[in-house]
Amino acid sequence: MSQTKTVIVIGGGLAGTEAAWQLAERGIHVHLYEMRPNKTTPAHTTSFLGELVCSNSFGGENTTTPAGILKEELRTLNSLLLQCAERTKVPAGNALAVDRDLFSELVENKISNHPKIKIIREEQISMPSLPTIIATGPLTSPAFAKELKRKVGADFLYFYDAVAPIITYESIDRKLSFKANRYGDKGDYINCPMDEQTYHEFWEALTEAETAQRHSFEEEIHHFEGCLPIEVIAKRGVQTLLFGPLRPVGLTSAIDNNKKVCAIVQLRQDNKDGTLYNMVGFQTNLKWGEQERVFRLIPALKNAEFVRKGVMHKNLFVCAPKVLDRFLRLSNEEPLYLAGQITGVEGYVESISTGMASAIFMFAHIMGHEMPVFPPETAMGSLLYYLYSALPETFQPMNVNLGIFPKLPGKKIYKRTLRCEAYAKRSKEHINRFINTYKHLFVSD
Repeated sequence: MSQTKTVIVIGGGLAGTEAAWQLAERGIHVHLYEMRPNKTTPAHTTSFLGELVCSNSFGGENTTTPAGILKEELRTLNSLLLQCAERTKVPAGNALAVDRDLFSELVENKISNHPKIKIIREEQISMPSLPTIIATGPLTSPAFAKELKRKVGADFLYFYDAVAPIITYESIDRKLSFKANRYGDKGDYINCPMDEQTYHEFWEALTEAETAQRHSFEEEIHHFEGCLPIEVIAKRGVQTLLFGPLRPVGLTSAIDNNKKVCAIVQLRQDNKDGTLYNMVGFQTNLKWGEQERVFRLIPALKNAEFVRKGVMHKNLFVCAPKVLDRFLRLSNEEPLYLAGQITGVEGYVESISTGMASAIFMFAHIMGHEMPVFPPETAMGSLLYYLYSALPETFQPMNVNLGIFPKLPGKKIYKRTLRCEAYAKRSKEHINRFINTYKHLFVSD
């Protein structure tokens, strides 16, 4: 059994802060390294721990969605980050969205005031000798990426992640927009409709707009299908956006029947005061001037004031099935674990879940206990199994989804919400059984 009771966590994002908190709550001293603000990234704008750089949405909140199933498991496991998200939530229909500034400030406050966590504000450029969790995220610094690449003995894979613009509420034309949720009664989202002629003018401008120039070292773009830039989707065909982020399905009942609507752009509240709104699904790599020109063709946004333009940045992740075992370790012989998007999971809640899992695995290692195996019937277990078992040749970042769960026994349930509820019921049974089996891992030392 290892005698050390100190763990290094590298990276103060969602996965790193969750891992640090979970270990500290179990009596382990944690040295949490975060390079910001001494060294920044192309996407971060603050020095706060747990900063959200893309959307402010954590996805579906109810167990009628796979993301909701994962959230319920994290609640059961006492996730700090989920608690912070729920305390800073803003209206977003059936999704859990947060005021991003209040969220990161709360995470910073919780972590910095824990007596067993020491925050070290410097870049880690070499591999530590102590037990370590690497949660440097998709924007890992070049120096540490080089060190990790040397350690894993394999090339990083990568994709390009795009960020959506944020506009002010006051600049939205309320006469040309309406509030409604898709298939819902509440009006959390602001919806900006376009008729057929306006949509075609918008589509043409979008597909012809100039994109930002890539750096010379970025020779080939590999987009993650779940986070495609809006202009990339548009170039796949004039109808593509109408089956994606601009689909009017589930919203037409809120529109004057005399007005024919072809497409609808949704805006989601981005801060607690409701003064900022995020353009849903509008991740983009257009030049900033082009963003203003093209997006103001949407009638309700003709006078839009952009407080943050869309940007695009290179995200790094390892080929998990090649370099990680089922416990997120780089080697069975070393106390060296990975967590967060660098493992190949995609999404905020997915990153938090791997931070949680890596902490539980690390705690088991330090205390000399048998390594726990998360049941594949759970969302966390299915994600971990995907990372371990996917084909290396076709490995891509993965969100939680029903396709990675083991199939339900018995007759197929065709309605998706009912199917999700059945998966959620099974997940709850297995996560509770898991905690009961490994109860010694859920109490402080």
